[in-house]
Amino acid sequence: MEKKEILVADKITKIYGIGTKTLYEALHEVSLTMYEGEFVCIMGPSGAGKSTFINNLSTIDIPTKGKVFINGKEVRVMSEGEIGKFRYENLGFIFQEFNLLDSLTIFENIAVPLTLANVDKKEITKRVEEVAEKLDVAQTLDKYPNECSGGQRQRVAICRALVTNPKLIVADEPTGNLDSKNSHEILSLFKVLNEKEGVSILMVTHDSKIASYSSKLLYIKDGIIDRTIEREGLSQKEYFYKIVDINSSESQELFE
Repeated sequence: MEKKEILVADKITKIYGIGTKTLYEALHEVSLTMYEGEFVCIMGPSGAGKSTFINNLSTIDIPTKGKVFINGKEVRVMSEGEIGKFRYENLGFIFQEFNLLDSLTIFENIAVPLTLANVDKKEITKRVEEVAEKLDVAQTLDKYPNECSGGQRQRVAICRALVTNPKLIVADEPTGNLDSKNSHEILSLFKVLNEKEGVSILMVTHDSKIASYSSKLLYIKDGIIDRTIEREGLSQKEYFYKIVDINSSESQELFE
């Protein structure tokens, strides 16, 4: 069965400048095709363009040149209103900062995207309870974020991303504020969502161990995809060492 393309970037370039004057080219003609059910990780040195790339792929920002298609629809030709609706229907976002609203309960935080979309209250309750059960935070629904641990808050952020049943999860350093135990638990959860439920995941990280949970790695350097590694038949440990190899060789170049 032929795999369906969920995300296509066609020679996207992102230029920051004033008027017609170019100050900085963050991305240069970068192309990517991501298929349904893939778990793709983006790595690279600081300032390489990782966050710019993921933001331009996921409608948070718009490329200066080139095209981005999500689920077959071109993002650049949509109006702001269309992008907002499209984002709700197709994408789920998870960030390093949990971005939970302290004045809302955990239930209300998870329900935010459904509430904004005017989903029926009974349906909201059903979907929030289902996703909270799945991520083992059902016991926190009446609490507020400051009454929960860091690991629980990140699980809640993932619940909020999943509650709309998105086609693609976009995660930017999702374990950056977690200890190693919670990081492992969150990534194990990502792996289950990806392998058992077919959720597509696009993730940025600086951590080789975190990257080893993915099925494909894109290494960005100076605004271009410098290398690509496919996990294919490798064990997670073998894949991890290949990722470490890339990062260590890049570090060694600094001293040459």
